[in-house]
Amino acid sequence: MKSFALARNRRIKNSRDFASIYEKRIRAADGNLLIFAAPNGHHYARFGVSVSRKLGPAVRRAALKRLLREAFRLSQHELPGGLDLILIPQRANAETAGLADYEQSLVRLATRLARQVGPPHDEPET
Repeated sequence: MKSFALARNRRIKNSRDFASIYEKRIRAADGNLLIFAAPNGHHYARFGVSVSRKLGPAVRRAALKRLLREAFRLSQHELPGGLDLILIPQRANAETAGLADYEQSLVRLATRLARQVGPPHDEPET
């Protein structure tokens, strides 16, 4: 049975990591999400969330962050490994998009980005 717990090593929180992912300029979007990606050298996907102040007050932005974290948690086993992802909700559909919409967008866009980035590289041994 697959575990749907979200491990700590799946989160990207460091601003340097965010900057390096944005720097790669590998991205894909649909009506619900914009995702930036970069290879991470692991066999699993990691993610970070960025929500603009244009999407509303802090309460609304926090709710969107929780929704995106839950979408990642539920679909983490369907995502291609070896990617760092930054998830950004799109302004046009932020009010109407639900959990299922974000899950579908996440899997579809991450798969597309994995083809652009290429196969995951092996982790360096320490």
